[in-house]
Amino acid sequence: NLTLYFFSNIMNEIRVFSPATVSNVACGFDILGFPLDSVGDEMVVRKTIAKGIIITKIEGYDLPFDINKNVASVSAMALLDVAKPDFGFEIEIYKKIKPGSGIGSSGASATSSVYALNELLGRPFNKLQLTEFAMKGELISSNSEHADNIAPALFGGFTMVKSLNPLEVLQLPTLKDLFVVIIHPQIEIKTSESRGILPKMVSLSDATKQMSDLGGLIHALHTSDYKLLKKSLNDHLVEKHRSKLIPYFDELKSKSLAAGAIGCSISGSGPSVFALVKGKQMAINIELIFNSIYSKSNIDFATYVSKISSDGVIAI
Repeated sequence: NLTLYFFSNIMNEIRVFSPATVSNVACGFDILGFPLDSVGDEMVVRKTIAKGIIITKIEGYDLPFDINKNVASVSAMALLDVAKPDFGFEIEIYKKIKPGSGIGSSGASATSSVYALNELLGRPFNKLQLTEFAMKGELISSNSEHADNIAPALFGGFTMVKSLNPLEVLQLPTLKDLFVVIIHPQIEIKTSESRGILPKMVSLSDATKQMSDLGGLIHALHTSDYKLLKKSLNDHLVEKHRSKLIPYFDELKSKSLAAGAIGCSISGSGPSVFALVKGKQMAINIELIFNSIYSKSNIDFATYVSKISSDGVIAI
């Protein structure tokens, strides 16, 4: 009788939206990220009397139903190992972010599940704890626990992962007129493979330049200094290696900057490329440039224009 009362009188189902994210953000390799306002996944999670996790539906892209191989369920199980409820959950995944796209597909799955479970459990965990659970899902996707997609998806706005052990996430200001333009070439670059091409050591001069630009970017966000932001959006460590995997990258970058973009770099591990711009009209102009460059190729692609989300994952 208590079980019947529980399931009939307390919220037992939720639908959430988890945004696509841009990570690294040029000079912030593995620590900076921000979420998109209008691009993301949806997930429905409901309580079940039987304990454990089960995935009952996947739409959009071919993902595993095996709970030990799906990012969403692995993250959820990490949460359940701590929460230990006397009931379980079933998950429906409506995947709209293509895996391997470079805009946080696995991060969106991981954050959707832990956010939804936390809501249905009465919010026993804070966002930092949810980030730690979601990182367990990222581990099976990219062979590393990183939070630069998860943190912005959970916290909203610009975030900086200051430390992984212990986990520390800083929320940074988001400039109100800032838009992002993304082009996603329909080729797959796995995060694990993209990380594999990076050098194990970098020069001291490049490391110094990267630190200088990271500091400049953070100061620019705090002072709403668009000129400083433009001078700071440079990647001295990673871009030159990963850009070789992305057709037309150099042209995308040079033409968008010439047209007035604040900065242009690789989103995550690629193949998506992002440009940060001031104002919607400039965003539309840069999208047209991106389209014109890839329209001459035989590569399918998609483009997105979005403000930066201040909320991150939300119930809908």
